[in-house]
Amino acid sequence: MKAFSLAAVCLCALIVTGCGGSDDAPAQPQVIAHRGASGYLPEHTLGGYELAIRMGADFIEPDLQITKDGALVAIHDDTLNRTTNVATLFAQRNGGYKVADFTLAEIKTLTVVPTGTGKVSYPGFVPSATSPFTVPTFQEVVDFAKKQSSAVGREVGIYPEAKQADPVMEDGILKTLNANGYNGTSKVFIQSFSDATLRSLRTKQIAQNNKMPLILLGVATTAADGSVRMGVTGATGVQPLTLKDVASFNEGVGVLINNTTYPVTKAFIDQAHAAGLKVHGWTFAQADATLAAAEFRKYLDMGMDGMFANYPDLAVTTRNAYVQGK
Repeated sequence: MKAFSLAAVCLCALIVTGCGGSDDAPAQPQVIAHRGASGYLPEHTLGGYELAIRMGADFIEPDLQITKDGALVAIHDDTLNRTTNVATLFAQRNGGYKVADFTLAEIKTLTVVPTGTGKVSYPGFVPSATSPFTVPTFQEVVDFAKKQSSAVGREVGIYPEAKQADPVMEDGILKTLNANGYNGTSKVFIQSFSDATLRSLRTKQIAQNNKMPLILLGVATTAADGSVRMGVTGATGVQPLTLKDVASFNEGVGVLINNTTYPVTKAFIDQAHAAGLKVHGWTFAQADATLAAAEFRKYLDMGMDGMFANYPDLAVTTRNAYVQGK
């Protein structure tokens, strides 16, 4: 059933998106493969990214960490033990398994293991990468996205996250993207929960004359006067920023969905759009196709521009039906 679904989703994605690159991307809500096809395969792996691409995802999302010797690698946590077999190969260092305590060569010996609903394989899918379930570098993710773009006949976007508020990470992300020809018209977003990081990135981008779009992650909040704010995590809890401020150094926001304390409303999305901001939602993690479709549709009807999805095939199916029905 899943093998059939993969083929069907790929065909539907090609029909709706065509073979173009980023020129027509803003015309429809974007599907961002959250950590790859993380609901099906090990997260942040070339195998998981490839499955997501084959399912029609518009973007793959590499969370980035820095190794002991300064390499950028795609892994969500700042530790290795949740998603890899590090504990079977290495003793703890400094009381744990922090990415920053291991060299790239050491990390390359590890195997990424499934978490959550992920499995070691997906029916009907054979990864093309030689090592599909190891920890990739950021450069390897970029190279893979470009290779897959040629394979599927459309531009595959990348959506890296700076997981640390660190100038070294900022410089590494920009250096890699600049060296690989990414610019303001490319299918790329750089995201972070740190507004300080994004303000710094914007300053550096301006100096480099290469403003790639930035996305501030956080929660939707409402001020006492009814106006909406973007909530970011500060030293004393959630700190509200005006959308005007956010728009001064960002092209969009990524907001937590399905949260009763910080609900995403149509008013929030409308006011964000009025400020010139795109709105992406995280994380769509519903595995049931019927429930997932209802969840996606709820936010699409509000005007959401992009969805971080663990099951990108379900997101693509709903998005395509939504676009075709308009």
